[in-house]
Amino acid sequence: MKKLTMIALAFTCALSFFTGDIAQAQMIDITDNPTLVQANTGAWNGSLRQAITTLLNFALFFLGVIATAFIIFAGFLYVTARGDDGQVEKAKNIMLYAAIGIIVILISFALVNTLLQAGFGTRPA
Repeated sequence: MKKLTMIALAFTCALSFFTGDIAQAQMIDITDNPTLVQANTGAWNGSLRQAITTLLNFALFFLGVIATAFIIFAGFLYVTARGDDGQVEKAKNIMLYAAIGIIVILISFALVNTLLQAGFGTRPA
């Protein structure tokens, strides 16, 4: 496991040398329109609803990543079961509960965005 971690770290470091100058920071000029800068960067516009929507969307995204990781882990358990019925059943249960979790997360995402944006008079994107 330690050898695998070192290989992954070396691979990540090697890739970082080839990225080049992808992102460059730019100074905001006095002639820039702060409203446009805020709208184009997706910054918080001071609304409590927008803050709650952003926070909940981030939390739901994070939970989706965790559920996906559980599905990958369950797939690994299933492949390495080697005929052990207990491990196969454990992997199937993990997959089932992770899939149910993803469905709940998607429904929550739809409900949160619909309910919180209902007061704006706009349709959710």
